[in-house]
Amino acid sequence: MPWLNYHHLLYFWTVARTGSVTKACQELHLTQPAVSAQIRMLERAFGEKLFVKRGRNLALTDVGRLVYRYADEIFLLGREMQETLAGRPSGRPQRLVVGVCDQVPKLIAFRLLEPVLRQGDAVHLVLRDDKPERLFADLAIHSLDLVISDTPVGASAKVRAFNHLLGETDVTIYGAPALAAHYRKRFPESLAGAPFLLPTEGTTLHRSLAAWFDSIGVRPNIVAEIDDSAVLKVFGQGGIGLFASPTAIEADVMQQYGVKPVGRVESIKERFYAISIERRITHPVVKEITSEARVHLFG
Repeated sequence: MPWLNYHHLLYFWTVARTGSVTKACQELHLTQPAVSAQIRMLERAFGEKLFVKRGRNLALTDVGRLVYRYADEIFLLGREMQETLAGRPSGRPQRLVVGVCDQVPKLIAFRLLEPVLRQGDAVHLVLRDDKPERLFADLAIHSLDLVISDTPVGASAKVRAFNHLLGETDVTIYGAPALAAHYRKRFPESLAGAPFLLPTEGTTLHRSLAAWFDSIGVRPNIVAEIDDSAVLKVFGQGGIGLFASPTAIEADVMQQYGVKPVGRVESIKERFYAISIERRITHPVVKEITSEARVHLFG
């Protein structure tokens, strides 16, 4: 089994962290040829380029960014070990980088991550909201610890990742109080011609609602299709139209947006996944997220 030369890794990490070979040489008290030679030896050991020239500067390659992240953790843990052995625990918070797919309702994301936030200084949460394809690409290069999604990563995806089902919920139709009171009578037949706000075409909930409307023979008046779930609820709060949201967060939706339920659609199921590069979740904070979701949010 080949052994990693940690001196070479240290020189690489210092160059990447300081941004230049010159600054790294000053910090390491070594000559530029010596540092450059050690990095080339590390690249040969990995069989990959770690830096590329960009003008007069060096830039990390994709592999270089991955190696840098691991090196950062290695040397931070090394310093923490020294401080602990010296009787000075660092108290460094555990860093958790989570990507949330843009179609996941913001209230669902909050409820899923709330257990992490309750830990105060014990966890440093970094949260990114983006398109699934970009988040999965970052997951593949270990820039993310976890992706929360409303759809599982498929076999056609360019990343080897594993879906961990957090739970499922049906959906409830909501509206501003006056609208809700009007359309609650004779639900769901009352939705014929009712003003309705949909998520944009191509989303799971859009397809599910369209199929449900067809199955019950009802055609609402689609006032708008809105990409952002929070913006959609704000429009609903303003009485522009009715909208659908997961029943699991019914109390939160009613309290935050001042809307009322019109009716429940038990045949539509919204599923949410924690997607990781681990077949079995081992990260203690991620394990807590999945456990809390299955027992309390979707239980």
